[in-house]
Amino acid sequence: MLHQGVIAMAVTTTASLARADRPFWPPSVKIDEAEGAETLAAMGEAWHDAESWNSRANAIRTHVRKTIGLDGPLPDTPLNVIRRKRHVGDGYTVEAVAFEALSGFHVTGNLYMPTDHAAPWPAVLCPHGHSRAHDDDPEGRFRRDHQLRCATLARMGAVVFAYDMVGWGESTQVEHRHPESVTLQTLDSMRAIDFVCSIDGVDCDRIGMTGSSGGGTQTFLATCLDDRIAVSVPVVMVSAHFFGGCPCESSLPIHDGGDWHTNNVEIAATAAPRPLLLISCGGDWTRNTPRVEFPYVQRVYDALGAGGNTANAHFADEGHDYGATKRAAMYPFMAKHLELDIAAVSGGDGAVNESPVQVLPRDALTVFDDEHPRPAGALRGRGAVMQVILKP
Repeated sequence: MLHQGVIAMAVTTTASLARADRPFWPPSVKIDEAEGAETLAAMGEAWHDAESWNSRANAIRTHVRKTIGLDGPLPDTPLNVIRRKRHVGDGYTVEAVAFEALSGFHVTGNLYMPTDHAAPWPAVLCPHGHSRAHDDDPEGRFRRDHQLRCATLARMGAVVFAYDMVGWGESTQVEHRHPESVTLQTLDSMRAIDFVCSIDGVDCDRIGMTGSSGGGTQTFLATCLDDRIAVSVPVVMVSAHFFGGCPCESSLPIHDGGDWHTNNVEIAATAAPRPLLLISCGGDWTRNTPRVEFPYVQRVYDALGAGGNTANAHFADEGHDYGATKRAAMYPFMAKHLELDIAAVSGGDGAVNESPVQVLPRDALTVFDDEHPRPAGALRGRGAVMQVILKP
């Protein structure tokens, strides 16, 4: 059973918390850039060494977990894994996969497995962002850039799981834009770790996670709450002045501790001392990362004696995406900290070559179709899902 406070929290909006006596709480999903930098600096005055940071980080974890309703034990629902449509690529395979995060509530995605590397394998979770279908490119996990990322990591020797956001792709049992979506998505991520760890040969001490935009938010939230994630790479999302424009990111008051306040920079920094790479760009709200957000994160890591475990890759002339150059920055970081074989995907110049990956059509990657419909008894609608969450 999940914490029943999620229902009460779900009706609270950021606007209702924007009070003059709480200056650090964002009045909406975005504040002035200068104010974001100032409030982050003020937060830094609340700690001064490893002991005081760890105390603050523990308070942040406890608050975020309680606010989104995941402070109780995770569901022990059997995963009831479904695996279909196995495709053999160059150095990897990919299958359509579903499992139950809750009884009757399915996580849908694709499992990429290495074929040229022996177990034990590390695993990488790859949530997607708010990417709609555009031109010939499908939505979410079916996108060309998402397939390239996942298959290349598999060719490097990782087991990779790409999965739908709630209400996205094949996750059609509940809509996306509702206050509990952050609860369901974070639960999905934590249960995704259960799933990959159930695969024979996966080394559960080497779990990585990376996503961009909304997937970046999910990356730092899940890393904050689940210490099984050993390496974290949130992309184009960690900002001191923007908190996410979707209910799956900012519908619940995760930044307001009552008599103290935090922001996404500190939530991301709770990864410390585990390896953390911030990837940022000049074309969105991460434009200030090299001079505002990353120095704060670096200070946290330095205080813990783990300064070499964090880095920032900034692309001043690029926009809000998980494009080729951003992936090229992620691959060596994951390779270093998860012991992946980057040479297996690199050319003579050392650059990662993604061209052997075959980008598949959406229909080749879906779990459920006319021949294989969603199982009987699957939940339908937000009310049905929430009843299961709150079931004693």
